[in-house]
Amino acid sequence: MKKLVINEDFCKGCGLCVIACPLELITLGKKVNKQGYPLAQISDANQVKCTACSACARMCPDGAISVYQLKKD
Repeated sequence: MKKLVINEDFCKGCGLCVIACPLELITLGKKVNKQGYPLAQISDANQVKCTACSACARMCPDGAISVYQLKKD
């Protein structure tokens, strides 16, 4: 199981993760954080499609994205 987590406090809405995602699963939403930046987001449906390649996390200049590969019990 894969999990992509976006830290809303660190995201500045630059959109580099959107560009970096090879499957185009990340979007910039209408929701803004405390600083007023639009937040990157991934829908639950797209979360399932995510391959956990980590391109988005590597591209993020603010370290706002973490990608996990969770082990099944």
